[in-house]
Amino acid sequence: MPTNLPDRPNKKAAASGPESDFPAGLSKPALRALAGAGFLRLEQLARVTEKELLQLHGMGPKGIEALRPALAAKGLSFALESGTSGKSS
Repeated sequence: MPTNLPDRPNKKAAASGPESDFPAGLSKPALRALAGAGFLRLEQLARVTEKELLQLHGMGPKGIEALRPALAAKGLSFALESGTSGKSS
């Protein structure tokens, strides 16, 4: 299980509710996956990597592609994978 995912404070929280700022084109399975993991705002997604989000049941590449421009519009991006500096030792 991804380590940076938030605790699950309320499984009934709806990701598409008034507190959410996720893009309208995000699929219902992706929204349920995010809500189930405790994500309600785009800012929260900047703390996790794409790889971590892809581990959520219901989140796939299309969901990531829908979230990436929404994050960029707020000056945010997904967290970088650790050890991906591109430098070899």
